[in-house]
Amino acid sequence: MEPFAAEPNFKTRIYETLKHAITNMDIYGISEDTWLDERQLAERLGVSRTPIREAIAMLEQQGFVKSIPRRGIIVLRKTKREVIEMIQVWAALEAMAARLISSNASRRDIDGLRAIFDKFNDGHKPADYLGEYSDANIQFHQALIQMTGSKILAEMTENILLHVRGIRKITIGRDDRASRSIKDHLAIIDALEKRDTEAAEKLCRDHTLGLAAYVEKHSEGIWT
Repeated sequence: MEPFAAEPNFKTRIYETLKHAITNMDIYGISEDTWLDERQLAERLGVSRTPIREAIAMLEQQGFVKSIPRRGIIVLRKTKREVIEMIQVWAALEAMAARLISSNASRRDIDGLRAIFDKFNDGHKPADYLGEYSDANIQFHQALIQMTGSKILAEMTENILLHVRGIRKITIGRDDRASRSIKDHLAIIDALEKRDTEAAEKLCRDHTLGLAAYVEKHSEGIWT
């Protein structure tokens, strides 16, 4: 994060920067709580603490953080049940994204989805390069939402991204899920290329609901 110049919209930019930083945190990949410090944030961004407090208040209203007196600001994890419900909502929204992409996206844009996985093959298997594949996996799911061009879909998924993304990152390395995941992704892309709207929608929904079922059954090490 770079310091800001004091310009008319810098309060909004501070809020957006803090929100972006929080949504990119791996809060489910570590056992310790994640805390924010107003003073350190103000120093790092080169602003006073007032706009930091205002941004934190907005983030708290949205359920990203919570201010705890005499302790600081904690980045919130969701409970297992809350995360499962979030994944289920994401599945419904992503299925709608697949329908919109199938109907409206250009072939070039759909080819861009396939390019995300170009590096993975028999000599470069997802299970052997979990860090790379985890990033590609998350990029794919974010791209599906972005490709719709729908601001409403983007807004609806933005606040659950932190949690769904974090859980995807943790679980992708378990039980050979990476190998199955890339097959699902390529099947989705095949359906989109064929403009098979019903298949693309179903494949997207079933793929993400599979994550919800996995979390329901195997959540050791996430909520401890």
